Amino acid sequence: MVVHKQKSTASFDLATFTRKYGILLILVFMIVFLFTASPTFRTVQNMINVLNQISINGIIAIGMSFVIIGGGIDLSIGSMIAVASVITGAVLTSGGDNVVLAVIFSVLACGVIGLFNGFLIAKFEMFPFVVTLGTQLIARGVAYVISDGKSYVLESQAFKMIGQGKLFNVIPYSVLVLVVVTLIGYVLLSRMKYGQYLYAVGGNVYTATASGVNVFRNRLLTYMMMGLITGIAGVILTSRVNAGQPAIGVGYELDAIAAVVIGGASLNGGIGTIPGTVIGILMIGIINNGMNLMGVSSFYQQIVKGIIILAAVLLDIIISRRRNK
Repeated sequence: MVVHKQKSTASFDLATFTRKYGILLILVFMIVFLFTASPTFRTVQNMINVLNQISINGIIAIGMSFVIIGGGIDLSIGSMIAVASVITGAVLTSGGDNVVLAVIFSVLACGVIGLFNGFLIAKFEMFPFVVTLGTQLIARGVAYVISDGKSYVLESQAFKMIGQGKLFNVIPYSVLVLVVVTLIGYVLLSRMKYGQYLYAVGGNVYTATASGVNVFRNRLLTYMMMGLITGIAGVILTSRVNAGQPAIGVGYELDAIAAVVIGGASLNGGIGTIPGTVIGILMIGIINNGMNLMGVSSFYQQIVKGIIILAAVLLDIIISRRRNK
């Protein structure tokens, strides 16, 4: 009698492991290396500085996570930041020191821009790349029209505290805002029906429609949230530079997209997580901080960041092909 040993049903899936933990392992390796290579890097103050530096891009990247998971893209972020900046400047310099009104107007204005993006994309099925590229130009033009091409010099000390103030004189308020936005984003994606519908829309919009998902409302809400979150980031950035500028925010959309992609999200939609985006944000911040501490030129930093983005996209393509076999 021959006894055949039953094969274990548990098997190691390299693709799944790589997608879930690969980027985290890389981040841990980078931190360990910089801890060893730079004594300055491992100081508490430097850690706080890193978090402060990534806070604005991090806030935007959380919003971009929703857009990319839903199968879209948003190139108008930088221009929305400019709109938020000049509206803040216009309100604060129009008389009085109404910080609350300035913040509300700025955030809502960006929310309207996001709503406009979502309406065109959801109603007319226009390509997100084309729509947001168009609104990028429109919003930037609006910012210049509002400010007449000039910068607003802000003297409000209360407003200055938004981007430069610290809780207990230790933790920057911008970092606290990032934490709150991250937690809200995590709950929406992983605990709410909205998140389930968003993954469905990004994965296959036709299947989602057939399953009863209101694709129009989902996309509209996603781009509106992207606008509101960008408005918050724009207010913080304006407070940090202490000026309302129509030329502010250039290139911020690229850093946000980079963080989301590095964090494991697929540009095809339907894949991505908030924790992954946080890891992507931290990677970009630690790379920039570590290279600065080691005296590496900013030119080389751009090259390294570009290589990492290409590697992340290539890894996504390889894993997707293996999964579909």
